[in-house]
Amino acid sequence: MGTVRIKMAQRHSFSTSNAVIDSAETFVAPARVNLLGEHTDYTGGFVLPMAIPFYTHATITAGSSAGYLFKSELFPKTREMSREDRSSHVGNWSDYPTGVLRQLQQRGIEPPPFDLHLSGNVPFGAGVSSSASVEVATAYALLASSKTSLPLEEVAVLCRAAENDYVGSPCGIMDQFAIAAAKAGHALLLNTRTLQYDHLPMNQGALSETHIVVCNSMVKHSVASGEYGVRHRQVIEGQAVMKTKFPSLRDLGDATLAQLESARADMSHESYLRCRHIISDNARVLKAKDAMFAGDPTALGQLMLEGHASERDDFACSCDEVDFLVETAAALPGCHGSRLTGGGFGGCTVSLVQRTQTAAFTVALTESYQKRFNIAAEIYICEAVDGAALRNAAERPA
Repeated sequence: MGTVRIKMAQRHSFSTSNAVIDSAETFVAPARVNLLGEHTDYTGGFVLPMAIPFYTHATITAGSSAGYLFKSELFPKTREMSREDRSSHVGNWSDYPTGVLRQLQQRGIEPPPFDLHLSGNVPFGAGVSSSASVEVATAYALLASSKTSLPLEEVAVLCRAAENDYVGSPCGIMDQFAIAAAKAGHALLLNTRTLQYDHLPMNQGALSETHIVVCNSMVKHSVASGEYGVRHRQVIEGQAVMKTKFPSLRDLGDATLAQLESARADMSHESYLRCRHIISDNARVLKAKDAMFAGDPTALGQLMLEGHASERDDFACSCDEVDFLVETAAALPGCHGSRLTGGGFGGCTVSLVQRTQTAAFTVALTESYQKRFNIAAEIYICEAVDGAALRNAAERPA
């Protein structure tokens, strides 16, 4: 059986306006898992993520030199730079916090010399957004060091820009926003165009008797990095056709399947399929809102299963291992629904499971996967937790 990690929600509160770095302070940012709405966040669509209790810890102290120092217990290389340094990315982990620093500098926020140490337990390469967790934790630490505060919306936007412009990854806004704005016991319904959001209850009605079970397939196929770019291009090309045919459309977030069908002949088959996934997944997110307020795990689970079929068939970002995990999970007692979460081509699945069945579910799923692929999957049994926060020294884990 794979490793079973059980984490419960922890509440935090945070404001940079009164956080002053006189000694070491630690800022924490969770990981996230997405329940519905995948690959919709760079075309003005809807997403439904929640924060989960795996954390990046960003500990900041006054600088030991006249410049900036980035170090981590998770990676061997340390990065040090002068305050005047404006160099580009170097291709390792330090690009993520450095990209955040560059975005703050572009906004006229120049932190005093600091040493930033990153640690934590967010699984890397699993599709639970370790990079965004690093970015958001770093942003709050550097803001506090600068004795400056920004609205969480702007924190999310600048962290996304760090990844887009400095690291060079064409991600959407979902990960950074969810990690900044999450609320314990709730998922986050986010309109990625307007950044308007609602907190939807995970603890209402029969939903309160379920767990979110994340299963890390432990695989990441080598095609992933190139195929992400291909999918992104196909989506943008299809969206451009739609906007030409329907000038009132701002992006795919406004589009309907009927409009897509009428524009089908003007775009490639691949763009048609990618856009069909995005438009249909937007609709699934909005239907999920009703299911969650009704406390209906059956309805929510069915939407998750439909979402996976769309990712597999229309967006073509699943793989044999993940498909096996979803199909196996869906057939197990107590499972309401399951799907691929994250970018795809490996990574994690997310399942909605009755609490009374969770233990048996995790054993059956990991044993079946081990038998089929000879891979020991990891299982994370998750509660929805709060977003990024200042953790006082007394609360800091050893």
